Amino acid sequence: MIGITAYGAYIPAYRLDRSEIGRSLGLPGLKGTRSVASHDEDSTTLAVEALRRALRRSPGFLPAELWFASSRPAYMERSNASAVAMALGLPEELAAFDACGSIRSGAGAFRAGLRGAGAVVALADLRYGLPGSEDELYGGDAAAAFAMGENPVAELLGSAVRTMELLDRWRSPGALRTRSWEERFGVDEYLELIEAVTAEAAKEAGLEPSEIDHVVISGPHLRAVQAARRRFGADQLAAGLADDTGYAGTADFGLRLCAALDRAEPGQTILAVLAADGADAFVFRATPELGAFRAAGASPVSSTVFPLRYADYLTWRGVLDREPPRRPEVKAPAPPASWRTMRWKFSFTAARCTACGTRNLPPRQVCLGCGAVDQGEPAPMRDLLGTVATFTDDWLSESVQLPAKAVAVDFDGGGRFEFEMTDAPGREVAIGDRVAPVFRLASVASNEIRNYIWKVHPYKEES
Repeated sequence: MIGITAYGAYIPAYRLDRSEIGRSLGLPGLKGTRSVASHDEDSTTLAVEALRRALRRSPGFLPAELWFASSRPAYMERSNASAVAMALGLPEELAAFDACGSIRSGAGAFRAGLRGAGAVVALADLRYGLPGSEDELYGGDAAAAFAMGENPVAELLGSAVRTMELLDRWRSPGALRTRSWEERFGVDEYLELIEAVTAEAAKEAGLEPSEIDHVVISGPHLRAVQAARRRFGADQLAAGLADDTGYAGTADFGLRLCAALDRAEPGQTILAVLAADGADAFVFRATPELGAFRAAGASPVSSTVFPLRYADYLTWRGVLDREPPRRPEVKAPAPPASWRTMRWKFSFTAARCTACGTRNLPPRQVCLGCGAVDQGEPAPMRDLLGTVATFTDDWLSESVQLPAKAVAVDFDGGGRFEFEMTDAPGREVAIGDRVAPVFRLASVASNEIRNYIWKVHPYKEES
């Protein structure tokens, strides 16, 4: 059997209440919240976190290829998938590819991953636009990740695809605003496509559409998707994510499939449909391995929640240009120096001395514990917990949120390093606090070079 062997989802901690947007822009009647990636998150860091959540519950799985999909990649021309692979500590022999630019690229990456054993797929997106736009009001930032291979938690029974050139939504490269045609346009066309791929995928699976236990339908055309959900009796848990999270673009299809997998029982079937520039459908059957996989950790569709002010959201997305801190411009990482520190910086790997066991962080040629030379072996730190040893407030930091919380962390089993604390708005840091590493942005320089580093955030069981 070939199918999904592991899955995980990541919804950022911040929530923007739509009613606050309404009060600012004079738009009454807005309800619910939307998820917002932090000022130090982008589609690459979201993908890393989703894959970490998937792979930590699948120990020993070593992927042969990685697919990354997003409609808002951090970089064009250079690979984003390579940064994801390096942050996860995956070997250089791994094949890592980007499938970016459109919402449907998520289905393409997902389909590519299912064609071979040993693939991981990360779908991540940030949804925003001009103030008051549909993307701002009803979008959401999130990521979902899947591992594909044999002995799955959900085996693939059938699939179907249709492609259609329908100019209903578009955004030029580098543009903030997504443009769309009148909402009534495309409803009938998308409904026909969803019906066609549903019938074909169900037939290949040896089922009638009415016999499928869970139905997940995703797409950017809100009216068409809502009509299809009513027609096919879509899973209400997956559909309800829109009330708290919003439509997550390229990641939305995967996020809702994760919600359905979290709910399905062994033997039950799941239909997952993405309607964008055509339609893609996949039918899965949950296997007995699903129960054991879910027991290995907390539900992937969960997160700590912090309220966010509308002005801060606009600032984080570059829509509101506020007076910057009066300090020198952020310096971009130099490519030669980045190359020299790439492995330990991106994958957060220490050197463990084979002579005395000391973890040297960052890696050193001469051990700090015993003075042994060239006796270090790689020791990954990114999945270890630590304890705050000391801390300070930094008012001169280049961080968007001041004061930045600088903490020195002692890791379980040895090793100390200094980090910025993230995902802790208004929180008083204390010596003894438990923290966990997270992959984030330190800064984005004026030449648009992104400086990715590891930070820490307060540790909770569901994180």
